[in-house]
Amino acid sequence: MHKFTFVLLFGLLFSSVIADAQSLQASDSFFLAIKKHCGKSYEGEITAGAREGDGFSGKRLVMQVISCEENQIKIPFYVGDDSSRTWVFTMKNNIITLEHDHRHKDGTPDKITMYGGTSPNQGTEKLQFFPANPHTCNMLYYACSNVWWVTINEEAFTYNLRRIGSERVFTVTFNLKRPIPFEGKPWGWK
Repeated sequence: MHKFTFVLLFGLLFSSVIADAQSLQASDSFFLAIKKHCGKSYEGEITAGAREGDGFSGKRLVMQVISCEENQIKIPFYVGDDSSRTWVFTMKNNIITLEHDHRHKDGTPDKITMYGGTSPNQGTEKLQFFPANPHTCNMLYYACSNVWWVTINEEAFTYNLRRIGSERVFTVTFNLKRPIPFEGKPWGWK
């Protein structure tokens, strides 16, 4: 009788663990994959769309996973001495939104800020798409056809932009195998 009870309890416990693992959505896995890099910084390089005079080429590119709250991750993206950009990933109902927080040196918001998009579905654990949202279209009419996507795996984090209907494409790839020491702070960070 005791052996049967043990087997029954073990079976119930095991099935509960399986159910919890299966309930983890792809978007949750993606979010957690970024969160495991919290407090770390990585150097990157433009791997698609580099153009002379684009403001990125030839500059040191660094991402810093600076803030990881339960439903929001903030990743400043440094371009040389420019500390104005922060990617903000927000999770709500298993769907992720990407916004671009742009600041002036004094920390005040730029007039072009918090644009981006919300994933139309849960994506995959390694890939999320963010088509431009209505706020972006109202603020930047030319960005209404933007689609951003982010990938993450054990090797790399990529930030990508494609403007549908044009040749515009931009990709920055960060090597997640080599964290770097970095003490910078984004403009407006307290």
